[in-house]
Amino acid sequence: TPRRRFILADTPGHVQYTRNMVTGASTAELTVILVDARNGVVKQTRRHAAIAALLRVPHVVLAVNKMDLVAYEEEAFDRIVQDFAGHAEELGLTGFTPIPVSALAGDNVVERSAHMGWYAGPALLEYLETVPVGDGHAGAPARFPVQYVIRHEEARHYAGQLVSGSLRVGDRVTVHPSGVTTEITGIDVLGTEVDVAYAPQSITVRLAGRQDVSRGDMITTEADAPTLTRDVRAAVCHLAERPLRVGDRVLVRHTTRTVKAIVKDLSEGGYPARAQPGVGKDALAANDLGRITLRTAEPLALDDYADVRRTGAFILVDPADGATLTAGMADLS
Repeated sequence: TPRRRFILADTPGHVQYTRNMVTGASTAELTVILVDARNGVVKQTRRHAAIAALLRVPHVVLAVNKMDLVAYEEEAFDRIVQDFAGHAEELGLTGFTPIPVSALAGDNVVERSAHMGWYAGPALLEYLETVPVGDGHAGAPARFPVQYVIRHEEARHYAGQLVSGSLRVGDRVTVHPSGVTTEITGIDVLGTEVDVAYAPQSITVRLAGRQDVSRGDMITTEADAPTLTRDVRAAVCHLAERPLRVGDRVLVRHTTRTVKAIVKDLSEGGYPARAQPGVGKDALAANDLGRITLRTAEPLALDDYADVRRTGAFILVDPADGATLTAGMADLS
């Protein structure tokens, strides 16, 4: 639009496509949850709200559609908003913006409706164009997963994307999981030396001394180190057709690091009903939401997903064929 550029992830609403919504919400800054004004909040609505809360989407819009089919009544809109608010509170969804719309007639989609004088808020596009967004990286602790090591003459350059926070020349840093501490002696962005780099820039970093750093290691500022653990607790959405069961051996891919792990425990975790009932309490089927406990063979430098989305997220991979099994959001509290 003239005011802002958008990337849209159109995720189907049916329960069998829960994994599509998880994928879309994982990088979203705003989600629009669409509700039919005739039917109100249904199981599908609650499931989508749970995903928005689980993946910490910063902004949520409750778009109550088909207001023309309920005679544009304020009471019908208010009932739906109050019902949704109750579920949002249970899920820990801190806030949402309700907007009554009629997609067919164009009411409150691009321009404010003349049929709903009782509504004083913005039209949907007006809100999307003006809602404050930002990548949220700047205030977060510095996290730099090493993707590649470049050896040039006598120097070693550690390349990757700075996924949160900032790094400066002279910063005292820690390399995980080894725990080695050292100092940043140089930073390059697109081949140019700089004094400071900010997420989400792709950079190379040089460290004082000859450090043993390789792909999968994570460089962080010494003062804001992540939790180093082999016991991982997380909320998950299972993506694969074959169930995930207690005792399964998997690979955990976290940023640029891959480690072996075993599934120690699974539970429904209070999330909406199973996508495929009857699988059993010790298993998750495709599109199921739940909670998991893993024991990894090597420590991971994890953050709570609520604090840093990029370093709190991981996926489980089938070690036999490399297929993606499960999306996880670490909960270390």
